[in-house]
Amino acid sequence: MNRQETIRHLLKTSKTIAVVGLSPKPYRESFGVSKVMQSLGYRIIPINPLVSSQGGSVLGEKAYASLTEAAQHEHIDLVNIFRNSEDVPPIVDEAMAIGAPAVWMQMGVAHAEATAKAEAAGLLVVENACLKTEHWRAGRG
Repeated sequence: MNRQETIRHLLKTSKTIAVVGLSPKPYRESFGVSKVMQSLGYRIIPINPLVSSQGGSVLGEKAYASLTEAAQHEHIDLVNIFRNSEDVPPIVDEAMAIGAPAVWMQMGVAHAEATAKAEAAGLLVVENACLKTEHWRAGRG
């Protein structure tokens, strides 16, 4: 699949999105993008260790400290990463370990080695793209 086919496929088949780095602060991009995706019918699973340690939630969903913890309770179709590019490799490793079928790195986030590793393991990967923007661009909004 080329990039656009991958994007369309993920938007169509991913119903539950674990968002690594989802902030509870409404002015943060991770919150805004996730709120829109949730309003479009996607289930959002917050991955935020600080919020989780306080027993909190984001967008009405229980926050988990890690993908591993979330995967013990939730089915995850897509891992959406709102972290710095240098933080991506361990997140991709964890996504692979839990059997996530796909990883999406938000605008400005990319890591060639982690992408190659994920793709070699059979995961679909999108780098440096906004999930919300691509949803609208694909005509799914």
